[in-house]
Amino acid sequence: MTLPIYVQGAWFVGALLFILGLKGMSSPASARKGIVWAGYGMLIAIAGTFLVPGLQNLALMALALGLGASSAWISGQRVKMTDMPQMVAIYNGMGGGAAAAIAAIEFAKGDVHSPVATTLAVLGALIGSVSFTGSCVAYAKLQGLMKKAYRLPAQNVVNVVLALSALGLGAAMIGLAPANPELIYVFFAVALVLGLIVTLPIGGADMPVVISLFNAFTGLAVGFEGYVLGNPALIIAGIVVGAAGTLLTQLMAKAMNRPISNILFTPMVASGGGEAIEGTMKELSALDAAALMRYAGKVIIVPGYGMAVAHAQHKVWEMTSILEEAGVEVKFAIHPVAGRMPGHMNVLLAEAGVPYDKIFDLEEINGEFGQADVALIIGANDVVNPSARTDKASPIYGMPILNADQAHNVIVIKRGKGTGYSGVENALFYTDNCRMLYGDAQPMAGEIIQHLKTMG
Repeated sequence: MTLPIYVQGAWFVGALLFILGLKGMSSPASARKGIVWAGYGMLIAIAGTFLVPGLQNLALMALALGLGASSAWISGQRVKMTDMPQMVAIYNGMGGGAAAAIAAIEFAKGDVHSPVATTLAVLGALIGSVSFTGSCVAYAKLQGLMKKAYRLPAQNVVNVVLALSALGLGAAMIGLAPANPELIYVFFAVALVLGLIVTLPIGGADMPVVISLFNAFTGLAVGFEGYVLGNPALIIAGIVVGAAGTLLTQLMAKAMNRPISNILFTPMVASGGGEAIEGTMKELSALDAAALMRYAGKVIIVPGYGMAVAHAQHKVWEMTSILEEAGVEVKFAIHPVAGRMPGHMNVLLAEAGVPYDKIFDLEEINGEFGQADVALIIGANDVVNPSARTDKASPIYGMPILNADQAHNVIVIKRGKGTGYSGVENALFYTDNCRMLYGDAQPMAGEIIQHLKTMG
């Protein structure tokens, strides 16, 4: 059926706004504008869809949109910034699930016949199903509903068997199109289980890469189903999101110096027997930490997940403002995999009011640690561990790290003496220039602020 020009025009404008929106999201300064553009693009694309001639079940469509929009609005208003990673994970999953559901409906109706359309529908269904269940597991882990990773005795064998089974069933659906209902049911069941089983063993340290990967999966699934439906807006939006997610996943994996295949099939575990760490951990008080920073010329702050858990970003910015008023130069150093999703620390700092020009990526800031009087590490661990440079037995060996150990003084705010998500002891904490300030980041930052105010 040839669609009216106004429907095609609406979809084209929507797709164009999706691209402009994604472009805007590439920079923190324009991210808010980009989100607004993409939102308008979605609104126009939906309006165009309602104008398709002969459309049925308009009331159910409107009801679904109303329920989805209202629940998203309410959850978006209430979600804490520290809970944003799990919201992103579940939204990724919903997108993948929607793409898989579209494919299931088209298969059930028997409307997919051509080899190309059937192949893309099968691929979209497979990728969307994996993204859906995998994202649900990611959400459960980030939300604290699932406390640990679960690994089957023959995990990789099970992964391969499930993947080959899903591909085999998909090939059968392509060859037998239109496929019988039983084959469709088994295919979707295997695809959903595959996403679940692949994600269960993945630990928290790899979660930023996994979220980005599932985002790419969702985009690809949406693009494939857009072709099946003949909807150019879905095709363009899906391909753009899939391409962006794929590039981001590669960048995140590079930042950890781990191939994506290792993240999915080889969990990060401590091997033991690595380099022996000499020295002892040395504590200092909040008063000493305040004095070191108050009379410093340059301070670099390295935030990590501990800052997010403690909701300390506002206190950290208040502390920064006091130091700057006293003439101290303060910068923030962000590792690509700090937190639980790409850009997690940037989002938290921006929400607290930290200007974008004070936040620097690893490549931009690493050369400045040697000139810093103090490096203040707040709840970060593996991303500042110098063992990544030297200990070949370490699971984080080769991972680019922030050179915090090169600062004249290092202060670490940490809840306890435990290791990071990699399970590796941090050699930085035992160096002569490092001091530990134990406690949750928010009250510790509050104590430092009180001491800074008395120093004038």
